[in-house]
Amino acid sequence: MWLFIFNSILLGVGLAMDAFSVSIANGLSEPKMRRVKCAAVAGAYSFFQFLMPMIGWVLVTALVSWFGVIQRFVPYIALGLLLFIGIKMIVESLRGAEEKEARCLTVPILLMQAIATSIDALSVGFTLASFELPSALAASLIIGAVTFIICLFGLWIGKRFGSVFKHAEVVGGIILILIGIEIFVKNIFF
Repeated sequence: MWLFIFNSILLGVGLAMDAFSVSIANGLSEPKMRRVKCAAVAGAYSFFQFLMPMIGWVLVTALVSWFGVIQRFVPYIALGLLLFIGIKMIVESLRGAEEKEARCLTVPILLMQAIATSIDALSVGFTLASFELPSALAASLIIGAVTFIICLFGLWIGKRFGSVFKHAEVVGGIILILIGIEIFVKNIFF
């Protein structure tokens, strides 16, 4: 049992790294983000990091042939979403300081980020396919909890340094673009 928990924590840490980086970017672009919003942002990432492995588990156990078709498009979807969000952040930052509130993290952008950073966790469902439902659910819950903690830390780091940088949103946008490229390259070429 302890090995199962330890392995699930390690899996959660590995899967949360993209969400951690995006959390830093969000903290950089919104250094005055309130604690409640930080918890909601981390909660969104952790929910999708929990949900995607469960969807993968269901797909593998019930719809194996259909999932093979979807799996080919996962890197393209993640790249497209993160490029869109990253470029949008850079463009808005370079437009100037007017309407700063309008550039705060919105629910649609947060959902796109959460899906894009957790979409690779869908394939973790393959590794959970040998588990019964309670074990797969427990592993996914641990992954979600680890992601929540790591994302809160990422937001704290970003907020801490966001007030120091003049164009922190440019840095955040570049981080998102690089994460999208990394997900794409990792899944297409390796």
